[in-house]
Amino acid sequence: MTKTNPKGFAKNQIPLYLYLIPLAIFMAAPIVFIIFHAFKPMDELFMFPPRFLVYRPTMENFNALFRVAAGATVPVSRYVFNSVVVTLAVVFSTVVTASMAGFALSKMHFRGKIALFTINNLALMFVPVALQIPRYMTVAAIGIENTYFAHILPIVATPVIVFLIKQFMDQVPDSLIEAATVDGAGAWRIYLGIMIPMVRPALATGAILSFQMVWNNIETSALFTTSESIRTLPFYMSTLAAAGGIAGQGMAAAASLIMFVPNLLLFIVMQSRVMNTMAHSGLK
Repeated sequence: MTKTNPKGFAKNQIPLYLYLIPLAIFMAAPIVFIIFHAFKPMDELFMFPPRFLVYRPTMENFNALFRVAAGATVPVSRYVFNSVVVTLAVVFSTVVTASMAGFALSKMHFRGKIALFTINNLALMFVPVALQIPRYMTVAAIGIENTYFAHILPIVATPVIVFLIKQFMDQVPDSLIEAATVDGAGAWRIYLGIMIPMVRPALATGAILSFQMVWNNIETSALFTTSESIRTLPFYMSTLAAAGGIAGQGMAAAASLIMFVPNLLLFIVMQSRVMNTMAHSGLK
């Protein structure tokens, strides 16, 4: 009898490998291209047809990027500090608010629950560019331009993370909640002592999604701030590339790799939790 999931290699797995290996190569191709693109000299950057691999790798793109950054009026360390502060604040706030909202929508009973969840799902239909004007009007109305709050508050509420965590919490048996309630546990104790430990994979996935969203975000710096000292690293990198003209394309390639590396490292560190989320997201 052939096992469906053998511990070692089995001949019946060959069709699976024939399917997964090309798919893995296809998914890894953009990552490999970003890495090679950053080390291409100027003639290879503008070669037609474009080359996927780099034939004469060079560090000139990074050297040019660092030279321009060294001559900036605001130190690069300031942009890095702003990005770190904003990223940590957004990731923490997003995970906390999304988990609380997911718990309320999944396990609590109150009037308007279905309507609120429907509104959250409808919000998934709107692309970020469609929300730029309402967000700007909101930020201007409450007077938080040129502050860290202008970077944080507009992107704390993330409907996709609320949906993900809520669906994951739906899998937690209601009998656990009922048993805790009988023992005298309140909503906060159930949330912190039962739900949070059981949905850690979903929280990790939400943290990764939130990190990727805020780490690469230039919208808040472009729309809600005018002071260079409060802007973030992605916006600064984009201005360097734009100001350099044709020569700036090499700096843009180097900047893209620098901004991509933290995303890749975070996913590698937390990939096991992400895989647990994907494995259980369709189970009841």
